[in-house]
Amino acid sequence: MIFQGALHIVILLIYLFFIGISIYCLVLFVKLARRGILALDIYILQNKQKESQEENNNKLRD
Repeated sequence: MIFQGALHIVILLIYLFFIGISIYCLVLFVKLARRGILALDIYILQNKQKESQEENNNKLRD
């Protein structure tokens, strides 16, 4: 009887541990996604600036 009670407590602690780890992983994933979106925005902005500079140079040559 006592062994079953201890087993339930251990299982509950393991369950809570995995819930905590899942929430932590979700937070890390959201942070990673935000950084990825920011990096993609910077990349797109830089490429647009390069394209506009090339177009201006081509217009000046013509």
